[in-house]
Amino acid sequence: MKFFYPLSGFFIALSLSVSAQLIQSPEVHPDGTVTVRLMAPAAQNVSMEYEDMHGEKTLAMTKNSDGLWSATTQALAPDMYDYRFVVDGLHIIDPNSHHFVMNHFAQGGLFIVPGNPAEPWEETDVPHGEVHHHFYRSALVGDRRDFYVYTPPNFDRKRKYPVLYLLHGYSDRANAWVISGRANFILDNLIAQGKARPMIVVMPLGYGAPKLLENGWNIEHNALWQENIKRFADTLLMEVMPQVEREYPVLRQAKGRAIAGLSMGGAETMYTGLNNPEDFAYIAPMSAAVFDDPTALFPDLDAKRAEKIKLLWIACGREDGLLKANQRFEQWLASKNVKYTAVETDGAHTWQVWRRNLITLAPLLFR
Repeated sequence: MKFFYPLSGFFIALSLSVSAQLIQSPEVHPDGTVTVRLMAPAAQNVSMEYEDMHGEKTLAMTKNSDGLWSATTQALAPDMYDYRFVVDGLHIIDPNSHHFVMNHFAQGGLFIVPGNPAEPWEETDVPHGEVHHHFYRSALVGDRRDFYVYTPPNFDRKRKYPVLYLLHGYSDRANAWVISGRANFILDNLIAQGKARPMIVVMPLGYGAPKLLENGWNIEHNALWQENIKRFADTLLMEVMPQVEREYPVLRQAKGRAIAGLSMGGAETMYTGLNNPEDFAYIAPMSAAVFDDPTALFPDLDAKRAEKIKLLWIACGREDGLLKANQRFEQWLASKNVKYTAVETDGAHTWQVWRRNLITLAPLLFR
């Protein structure tokens, strides 16, 4: 989804005269509808854009005599939604929202329509793990970068844990699986229910070639795209993993390691995992942005080498524009007699799909 949110002086000027008023936005109602509000008396046209499982939706807003714009959605399925306003063509974040998408290009507000019972991505009354934020200088890329580490509830440094390396998509930051993916709450809930093994989850920065971001959304799957994926694999294998293994009690054998990721991170998952099956026994791309010739990407992959892989799990939404590319890749794997599990679900290229992917995947790992 493409959206840009500078909080312009234009919008601030619209709001100064009414800044003292308390505006509740977003307001989630018991029936699953959501009302959003924006004070913009000088605006001529305001709408709300939000994303559900099937893609982007637009909802017209109406203005009252005080200049307060509002709109109420239809009843929404229990989930977490990102949204933004369009004010006379200018995309902005809801200034009254307290929860935000963190992204290089695609910021927005967030709200949760709760489930009954609670959905796995909701914060519930169970033991919680911790999310740790690490910084380091990359000698391979030549910049300063970060990664996040989730440790499970009742974390015990005397115990060895399996580790999942969980990768974000293009335009995301390293914390995307925490903010938008709710991975820590998903693991908390699955572990509390006995559905997933306690594990450590590492969420690294996914840009092996940060120059790729200079193109904004105008990216091409060219030499720079390939460099980004290949150099990311190097940073993971030679910089992030050694740090994690020094600082956390993780298993160091392939059977104790998994790698998974979405979109760009799905392509990085494929490249890193399938070229290093001696390091990762569980490989799970989601909506992978795989475009290049797999024979060139995986010259040494064959049925014998793939025997080391316990699970190759390839997920994609049926409405995702990358579905056909994933299906072609699966056909290539079949031609090499490499075993895999194909998972096609409802939905498009959205976090609603990827959260559910993680909920399904986590119980399959390290069994």
